[in-house]
Amino acid sequence: MTVRLEIADHVARVTIDRPDKLNAVDAETEAELEAVWRRLEGERDVRVIVLTGAGDRAFCAGADLTGAAKSGLDYWMTPRPHGFGGLSFRDTLDIPVIGRINGHALGGGFEMVLGCDIAIVAEEATFGLTEPRVGYLPLDGGMVQLQRQVPFRLAMGMMLTGRRFKARELESWGLFNEVVPRAGLDEAVERWLADILACAPLSLRAVKQTVRRTAHLTPREAQAMRLPAVVDAIRSEDGEEGVRAFREKRKPVWKGR
Repeated sequence: MTVRLEIADHVARVTIDRPDKLNAVDAETEAELEAVWRRLEGERDVRVIVLTGAGDRAFCAGADLTGAAKSGLDYWMTPRPHGFGGLSFRDTLDIPVIGRINGHALGGGFEMVLGCDIAIVAEEATFGLTEPRVGYLPLDGGMVQLQRQVPFRLAMGMMLTGRRFKARELESWGLFNEVVPRAGLDEAVERWLADILACAPLSLRAVKQTVRRTAHLTPREAQAMRLPAVVDAIRSEDGEEGVRAFREKRKPVWKGR
């Protein structure tokens, strides 16, 4: 197995476990990641996901094409409906995803960062869509996601140079929620986890589903959507519990229903 999944206390922790390969994603890892995301889509008890890479050097160095027989055209033609690692533009996973970015995130690894909802980054990490420097393209989310998350010239400056950027350089771009020293990475992730878990899980699913599935619509069109997660949240017992807890001046006890 090259992907580890651990679930406890409503948190799913997903780890790409190929540290000797800088957690680069080969065909086996790609299939395992897709299986993990599909499983988590059906896990009603999971309220937040943390995605990271094993070791201290890399979050994910992108695609591992070592020994691969596929040409660039073959790779492009392989269906990846949810982008790199099954995540970079996945809109069927309504659970919040925190990226614990513990090291280099290059090519497809950076595309996976773009697919996370929240990114907490070790300051030593570097980032880049470096594919043009080896005659390839950021096909699985980079070209379509980066321009939607940062200003145009910043996106083009990264994509048209293939440069690697340090975390602190990108901090002002708004790509990350927090950049911290490595020693403080886990503490920062746990702090974000606690804040997310303090919220009603159905409310968070509704927020994410709305954001992910209506970005192409006008505000009026998006507001008119009656998405399933929104309906579930409005009708939920947790909605009543939240109001009751507020009135009783106590913390709510969420049941996810």
